[in-house]
Amino acid sequence: MPELRGTTKGPVLTRWFGTDNLHTLDVYEKLGGYGAMRKALTTMNPDQIVQEVKDSGLRGRGGADFSTGVKWSLMPKESALPMHLVVNADESEPGSAKDRYLMENSPHMLLEGIGIAAFAIRSHQAWIYIRGEYDGPYERLVTAIGEMKKKGYIGPKPFGADWPLDVRIFRGHGAYICGEEGALLESLEGKRAQPRAWKPPYPAQKGVWNRPTTVNNVETISTVPWIIENGGAAYAKLGTEKSHGTRMFTVSGHVQRPGNYEMEIGKTYRDLIEGLAGGALPGHTIKAWWPGGSSSPVMPGDLLDTTTDLDGVKNVANLKSHPQPPLNMGGRAFATMGGSGGVIVMDESFCMVKAAHRLLQFYAHESCGKCTPCRVGGNWAVRAYERILSGEGGTEDLGILDRIQDGLQAGRCLCGLGDAAGWVIASTLTHYRSEYEEHALHNVCSAEMAAVNATSPLAGRTNA
Repeated sequence: MPELRGTTKGPVLTRWFGTDNLHTLDVYEKLGGYGAMRKALTTMNPDQIVQEVKDSGLRGRGGADFSTGVKWSLMPKESALPMHLVVNADESEPGSAKDRYLMENSPHMLLEGIGIAAFAIRSHQAWIYIRGEYDGPYERLVTAIGEMKKKGYIGPKPFGADWPLDVRIFRGHGAYICGEEGALLESLEGKRAQPRAWKPPYPAQKGVWNRPTTVNNVETISTVPWIIENGGAAYAKLGTEKSHGTRMFTVSGHVQRPGNYEMEIGKTYRDLIEGLAGGALPGHTIKAWWPGGSSSPVMPGDLLDTTTDLDGVKNVANLKSHPQPPLNMGGRAFATMGGSGGVIVMDESFCMVKAAHRLLQFYAHESCGKCTPCRVGGNWAVRAYERILSGEGGTEDLGILDRIQDGLQAGRCLCGLGDAAGWVIASTLTHYRSEYEEHALHNVCSAEMAAVNATSPLAGRTNA
């Protein structure tokens, strides 16, 4: 386990959570809110803010894990075109609800971060692209923006600075693909949400409406006020040498205390799942867990001591104690990824083949259809799973699934949706192949049998 570099005086993002009416501007400001934005706009210049965020080591919390400060520095310092900040609040990843939690409890923390980030990248226009189904967070943000405008924190001269700022909310189309950066920008322009075949040019050169654009996740932007208030060096002391700060995790599934938790990076998933979330339900054991939403490869229950830092989730060494080989993801061999922080837990009573089938149904349905491997491969996989689970499958169906997962990965699709579908198949086949063979070759399910036996009135009895 890597050495933790420091401990916080308290949580970073959730330090004020639990305070009555925290979502209102008056309460947020009385606790110290908007002090960082005032500091940034009145005592710092954009380059200083960018450098502070670079020094903090903050990385994108939406799954990309790219340096936030470096991303900001890619924006031009001068442009004949307006520049935009876009906040990705789509959060459609199965298993992830931490951005919703942040927006519902402390919308002004996000808005303060937006004000600082927009100033840092020299943008006068910020957009919050929010998931269409997020009615509660949307209403909170609308009210909070109204409070800011009334106070003058959004408008022609926020905090007296000669730097106009406008913040608008755009409600998404209710599609998983809208969480992908290119598809989000297409949707924001009023077009059909499909990935862009870019890179290069990147959004910093040609983003929304072909204007310089920075796209950041809700949690990423919400962390910025703490960094400006306390300094990048203070944030860099948290976590490990390579992965700094804290992270929000959503823990769901077969645990005693499902919910959203903030934890210092570098601690283990056992600390999170068995510690904060209370561990498996009474009488059960953890069989499998997804560390970063359903788009991250699944991990066996005996690998809970994997650390939450960048190296921990990607290091092949974590699999040395496991009989199966590491997965090959994008040409790099490593275990899994932290993704969006949505941790899904399943115990021994759930069939992994059925879990994979359900996820493939989701990915096949959510495919935008722009690229052939994803459009065709997902549906072919669903059909193979249907045959296997109905007792009509065979060895050839396992071969079909293996070919499909290979066709979906390694950059063969325009965006990560295809990779995610491929990783579901590949990771469950790698770690739970015996369950696939039970269904495909023998039409039995040991997980269902175990669940039935566990609830049977004869469970635990022995013959006299």
